[in-house]
Amino acid sequence: MSSATGILRDEHRVILHGLRSLEVAAERLGAGQALPPGLWDEMLGWFRAFADRMHHAKEENLLFPAMIKAGVPPRGGPIDVMLDEHAEGRALLAAMATGTGAERAARARRYVRLLCDHIDKENGLLFPLADAVLDARGDAELRRELATVEAELGDAASLSAAEAAAARFAAALEASSGG
Repeated sequence: MSSATGILRDEHRVILHGLRSLEVAAERLGAGQALPPGLWDEMLGWFRAFADRMHHAKEENLLFPAMIKAGVPPRGGPIDVMLDEHAEGRALLAAMATGTGAERAARARRYVRLLCDHIDKENGLLFPLADAVLDARGDAELRRELATVEAELGDAASLSAAEAAAARFAAALEASSGG
């Protein structure tokens, strides 16, 4: 059985897959090329739903409080940094919905860099810290809470549905490139 941080790492893997497609789409937009109809909005909607409202919410509402309860300081440390980056990501997501193709592309590139760096920090620093401070009981409780969120949100929280969406984005971009 996977640990609570293992579940979140699996979600990171899928988000990174989506980010690769967003990066390709941003390069095309920045070069003045067309994207498949509706793809940009669909991708932004997916990042809002899966990466932010589901994944980041799990971290903010479940993981971070569990870590604080286990003794990690709520201010002046890694939790503060992660919260700031979540907020910055939300602002960039909102900004990517407006502006010229070049402006959207620039914002998307910033978002991709932010989230890739953010995921590296969480996987490499925050999650090992969580694993160190959460005892078996705390991890089991956190896994139950994560499962409850997934059950309540249904497909919006489904790893398989998220993987399928990320694969669809990649396939749509590949098909529209002529290759």
